[in-house]
Amino acid sequence: MAEIVEIIKTVVYALLIALFLRVIFFQPYTIPSASMEPNLYEGDYIIVSKWTYGWSKYSIPFAPPLFKGRVFEHKANRGDIVVFALPHDPHVDYIKRVIGVPGDRIQMKHGLLFVNGVQVPRVNKGTFREDSGYGFMHDVTRYQETIAGKTFMTNDFGPNGDLDDTQEFLVPEGNYFMMGDNRDNSSDSRVAPENGGVGFVPAENLEGKAQIILLSWSKGASIFKPWTWVMNLQPSRFFNILH
Repeated sequence: MAEIVEIIKTVVYALLIALFLRVIFFQPYTIPSASMEPNLYEGDYIIVSKWTYGWSKYSIPFAPPLFKGRVFEHKANRGDIVVFALPHDPHVDYIKRVIGVPGDRIQMKHGLLFVNGVQVPRVNKGTFREDSGYGFMHDVTRYQETIAGKTFMTNDFGPNGDLDDTQEFLVPEGNYFMMGDNRDNSSDSRVAPENGGVGFVPAENLEGKAQIILLSWSKGASIFKPWTWVMNLQPSRFFNILH
């Protein structure tokens, strides 16, 4: 009986330490979709820093209603890649890039992004073949964009997408405007929640900043197919710092 008690105590201590580390410092996150290509691909296993923006109830598993707002809050910056609790369904985590901070005016015009009336600079980096996210390959144009001093790549299917022309959005106080880097394959703040989108994201919903791709598996990898754990590894994506 004494040995059983010691085993139980060891397991409980290990779980408490793991929970402490997950809440305070780091959280792993697996990319589930193509919305952040070409910077994050489905199957990337990333690490999110929990302390970057301070802590809210969404920093804790299952988001218990212990308090409101954020403790030791730090503002997110334009260009940050952020994991957040979906405002209209907080049990679902999303990952997008911060495009607008409180007070910003955001608009898409003919596929071009404007922040506060100024077009975000972009440079054409050529055409690539990529998975459309709908089960077939097609050509995408890749652009290098710079926002708030941060440079990153985006994918564009062309200037006639459903979200290439939008109204001008004014980001409310205490909220952020999020977009996917795969501009024509991302349901984000350009889409209202009632239409299946994200809408504005309250600061309280931020869970952390994406920092690094720790591991990566190509499509087809499955926990139920042990041989894919090795066969589908993508070492070239290991330890890539996210920008």
